[in-house]
Amino acid sequence: MSMASYSLLRLPAGPRCAAPVMLFLLAGFVAPLVMVVAYAFATPRSFDVFGSFSLANFASVLDPSGTLWTSFAWSIGLALACTLLLALIAYPIAYGLNHVFGRWSSLVSVLFVFPLFVSENVRLYGWVQFFIKGGVIDGLLKSWGLGSGPEVLYTPEITLFGMVYVYLPFMLFPMTLGLSMVPRDLLDAAADLGANRLMIWREVELPLAMPGIMIGMLLTFVLSVGAVAEAKILGGQSVITVVHDIEIAFTYAQNWPLGAALAVILVVLIGGLTLWALSRLDLDRVLGGR
Repeated sequence: MSMASYSLLRLPAGPRCAAPVMLFLLAGFVAPLVMVVAYAFATPRSFDVFGSFSLANFASVLDPSGTLWTSFAWSIGLALACTLLLALIAYPIAYGLNHVFGRWSSLVSVLFVFPLFVSENVRLYGWVQFFIKGGVIDGLLKSWGLGSGPEVLYTPEITLFGMVYVYLPFMLFPMTLGLSMVPRDLLDAAADLGANRLMIWREVELPLAMPGIMIGMLLTFVLSVGAVAEAKILGGQSVITVVHDIEIAFTYAQNWPLGAALAVILVVLIGGLTLWALSRLDLDRVLGGR
C-alpha cells in the first residue's frame, strides 16, 4: 500500500467520503479558473500563459478612452434595472401565490415555470416575430386600419424587456418562499394590537420576507449581468454587454488574455457583491434550519 493510500485511509470518514467530490471540484472548477486568471496576466495577444506577467490587459479594460468599460456599465446598469423592475413585478404575484390564489396557486406556478422548458433563444425569437415589421403586432394593426406597429426592436429598451421576461421565475420563486415563511399568527397579532395594513406590511411582513426577497434579487442580478442573448436577438447589438466582449476576445479577436482579464474583473465584481449579500442574510432561517 502506498503512503498516499495509507494517509487517505487514516482520514476521518467525512473528509474521506468528500475527497472524490473535492477532486471533482478542483478539476472542473478551480483548475479552469486558475487558467483564466493566469491568462489575464499574460502578454496581450499571446498564449504565453505562466511565462509572462503583464497588467496591460487590465489597463486596456479600464482605459477611459477605450470602449471596454462601457460594456461593464451597460451590463451592470441593465442588470440593476432588470432586478428593480422584477422586484416590483414579482412581489404582487408572490403575494397572490401565498394569500390570494389558494388552491389555484399550483396552476399559476406551473404557468410561470413552463417557459423554462423551452429554449431561451426560441422564446426570444418568438418575441422578434411578435414585434418585427410584418409580424404579429404590425399585421394586426394594419388589418384594423391603425397603421404600422411601433418600431421597438433593436433598442436598449427591448433588451431590458427581454431580460425581465427571461428572469422573472428566478425572482418570483425565492420571493414566494420568503413570503411563505412569514407566520400568519404574527400578522394577526399585529392587527389585534391596532396596526393598520400598511404598518403590518412595513414593520412585520416585509422584514420577515426580506431574506427570500434578497436571494431573489441577488440571483436575478447575477444572472442578468451575464445576459447576452437578449442583447443579440432582441437588441440587435444596439447594446454591447461585457459577456459579448468576452466572447469576441476569445473567438474572433483571438486575444485570450484580454478576454480573461474581462472575465476576472466580472467574477471579482459579482463574487464580491454575492459575498456581501450573503453575509447579511440569515441563511439558516431561509433554509429552515431554525
